[in-house]
Amino acid sequence: MKYLNSFAPIFCAAVMGLSVMTSCEGGDLYNILAPDWISARADSIANSKNQGEEELEGMMEDVYTVGAVDFSSGWWAVFSKYYQIPENGVWNAQFNLNINPSAPNTYKNFALIITNDVDRGGEGYQEYGAIRFDTQPAANNNGNSEWGAYIDRSLVESNLVFGSDTDEGVQKFGGKVTLTIDRSNGGLFVRITNGTVTKTYKQTAALPNLNTDPANNTIRAFLVPEGSYINFLATNIEPIGGCTSAEDKQPLSMTLSGVPSEVLVGTELSEAMANVTALVEFEQGVSKTVTAEELIFRAIPNYEELGQKTLVVLYNKTFKGANCDEPIIASKTFSVVKELSAFTQTVVVPTPTTLGALDCSTPWWSVHTDNIKVEPKETKVVNFTNYSSGENNWNNFVIVLNRADLSEYAVVRADNYGWGDGYAACTPSGGPADWDAWRAAMNGAKVTAYITNNGDGTADVKAVMIGNDGVTYEQEYKGINTVNPDDFYFRFTVDGSCLVFDTELGAPDCSTGWWQVFTPNVKVRAHQICTVNFTNYTSGVSNWNNFVLILNRADLSEYAVVRADNYGWGDGYNACKPSGGQADWGAWLSAMNGAKVTMQIANNGDGTADVKTVMHGTDGVDYIQDYIGINTIDPDNFYFRFTVDGSYLVFK
Repeated sequence: MKYLNSFAPIFCAAVMGLSVMTSCEGGDLYNILAPDWISARADSIANSKNQGEEELEGMMEDVYTVGAVDFSSGWWAVFSKYYQIPENGVWNAQFNLNINPSAPNTYKNFALIITNDVDRGGEGYQEYGAIRFDTQPAANNNGNSEWGAYIDRSLVESNLVFGSDTDEGVQKFGGKVTLTIDRSNGGLFVRITNGTVTKTYKQTAALPNLNTDPANNTIRAFLVPEGSYINFLATNIEPIGGCTSAEDKQPLSMTLSGVPSEVLVGTELSEAMANVTALVEFEQGVSKTVTAEELIFRAIPNYEELGQKTLVVLYNKTFKGANCDEPIIASKTFSVVKELSAFTQTVVVPTPTTLGALDCSTPWWSVHTDNIKVEPKETKVVNFTNYSSGENNWNNFVIVLNRADLSEYAVVRADNYGWGDGYAACTPSGGPADWDAWRAAMNGAKVTAYITNNGDGTADVKAVMIGNDGVTYEQEYKGINTVNPDDFYFRFTVDGSCLVFDTELGAPDCSTGWWQVFTPNVKVRAHQICTVNFTNYTSGVSNWNNFVLILNRADLSEYAVVRADNYGWGDGYNACKPSGGQADWGAWLSAMNGAKVTMQIANNGDGTADVKTVMHGTDGVDYIQDYIGINTIDPDNFYFRFTVDGSYLVFK
């Protein structure tokens, strides 16, 4: 991270120009992380005919890098450009594939993804499938070198076949690769070769048209490396966004991510902005992500004082790393505070309330829930039942972390695996000792998922899974980065699984008796307030025939039980101060049948807890019921759950 020294005049001019500065959204068609090789690789195209390599007609220079040159790019983290192949068309591409010298896995090369004519994550996006350079026999259930609903693995041929992911020989994939997708015969022919290893896919049947417009039978192709990187060289089809020349490029604009919403007074600016990244757009539509170490920061006015500040960020390098002609700037506001605001927590129910077919036949990425926003320093909590086909570890719930426009930060699964730019920095913890037992237990598992926006450019995901075997399994992903805390959402998808989100408790006719049904246990961390919204229905027989809240430990031993009607019990209840109780109990009881309830459960972090409830009755009156100072609380072991008694709750 750089500071303002001799750049003070530039920053002064930058600040003066903030009012006319525009930001650049998107620009993530491909990531470019290694500019130094470009000139040499461009020359290699011209020399290719002298090296005994295949001669291709109509090739255009398209020079960029996909993946980190330290081989750290995980799966689905970086992508090439999109190349559109019309009906009866042929796409030829050439690139250098760089394999990690110490890579232990055969799948750490690249995959070719074939899709319909829609951007990744866009409405209607569908994949025909993927073909990776390595090959394992289709009969090998552990092999996944090809996949997709429209890819027939029996049509694959290769002169290098592996029995497992850990076989030796991954280095043979490196070097200059020629890729061909040929639709000219009406079917699909794919050939990938570097002169040493050749893999083909020969399908005589035509691909179905997955585009919404029946007149558009165009398909798209793009490349995804994993634990490797690609130096792209040439193509015969101009990609979306155009070709990239080997010339150096000036920066045009940048978009900031990871700027914290709050900074504690006295924190060094370098520490506060350590997670900031910038997506820099260069000439010719080239972009790359730069880290805080490559940016210059200034906070105005008076960073040392409390109040709202403007972070002004300057970047002064060309695509190749030379000093640029004119530095670019971007800005973002944040606040310097005396005390960081407390984390909040909200229980939510995604829609649709059932995701995927009940027989677990729904394929990958074909359905999603709505996009749910998580504010800075907020945790969203989702309760659901997970059903699985049981065929593979990944046939369970998947959580997608993304922006409002659905561009992704990270994708995380139930089985200790994920991908994306933000995923690369996270620390996954979990993964059971016995995967077979876990996989069987996930069919009908009760899951509580916590999605946290830390407000500093990072996010955490935690899932507590109570299997059908009664065992509690946990999966956590901490420190997912590149997050814009003001533009952070999540949604669920499935793959050979089905999710049923918890929306109700008790029988709709309010016939459920006392202590028969319960919601899942939800944890509230120290110094955190959890909000739950629901509609309360009552039989109307007695005041206690309404919602009941239980405060307990993880093992369900209780601190206190509190009701809607100014009554409770338990060791922790004895010290609390109930405030509420209605002037007209008859009117209140009648108004509670259909009342809209907002409840806040606070873990004060000092051994006490508070419960505050607003009940908006069907008569339009807001009724209040609080329980303040419930004690004997272990702030590191504090949970809540609901039960009913002649009542029925519908959560939202």
